[in-house]
Amino acid sequence: MRVTLDLAKLLEDGRITPAEFDRLKGYATEGAGSAAINILIGFGVVAVALGAIGLVPEPATAIVIGAVMAAAGLGFILSGSGAWGLLANIGLVAGALLATGGLVFATKGSATTLLAVTIVLAGVAVVARSGLLIGLAVLTLSATVGARTGYAHASYFLGIERPLLTVLVFSALAIAAYQASKRLAADQARLAIIAARTSLLLVNFGFWVGSLWGDRLRWLGGDPSGGSLVGVPAWTFTIAWAVAIIGTGAWAARSGRSWVLGLAAVFGAIHFYTQWFERLGPNPLSILVAGVVTLALAVGIWRYNRSGTSAG
Repeated sequence: MRVTLDLAKLLEDGRITPAEFDRLKGYATEGAGSAAINILIGFGVVAVALGAIGLVPEPATAIVIGAVMAAAGLGFILSGSGAWGLLANIGLVAGALLATGGLVFATKGSATTLLAVTIVLAGVAVVARSGLLIGLAVLTLSATVGARTGYAHASYFLGIERPLLTVLVFSALAIAAYQASKRLAADQARLAIIAARTSLLLVNFGFWVGSLWGDRLRWLGGDPSGGSLVGVPAWTFTIAWAVAIIGTGAWAARSGRSWVLGLAAVFGAIHFYTQWFERLGPNPLSILVAGVVTLALAVGIWRYNRSGTSAG
């Protein structure tokens, strides 16, 4: 569990000694350096895997090369060779991405393949203790229920074909992963928290799309005209999303979960702006009022953070 402390304020108030200040600051510096290295490795590994998939002539070649790389990396990890630990993890992660990427290309992204890839990525993530892979495993799982993204020049796209199913599946996964994190060792608990956080992002995306278009529930079976016998209207998602954001934010505030509280605040603002402009349109008065309300929300969160720091 991460805890945010204002070391300078604690030192000024006499709650910690100068020696404790230096020691804790040193830990923070180490953590920042480690995070920077992990980010660079993550981007590098993904770039290598994607580039290799594009260069190899056949998906089968990517699968074989990736499997060999992953097996070699796994072998070094299991052998306990500390000198090769970092390289072994890079090989395992890059190989897993290359092999699973080739598999997805070869099968044209079938739901069965995506589910299998999810399981493989999650398994490799546990072995390599890779937050990148566990996050990708959750995102791959989302593709099995119709989530997708796209890019055109200066434009990004998000597609959620089954908003209700997305909300239900990833709400359950977020809760399960969070509960599991309480019972796992630190390394595995970190992966569970990453899975829970990624799931929360997808839950909010599902609510967002559902609040605009609803869900016609075609995946439950439709009528002969191509519609659906049942459906969830957009206003249902709108209300449920607001309740979920408020409830999750309140829980996060009580539990000291600053990341979740920040997420609730961000999507609370997105929800507010989306519904506000959908109903009132982008006119000067609506923009002014929306800005004032958003600033009030930001001030409230800022005051909460300050009070939490002072109380600590």
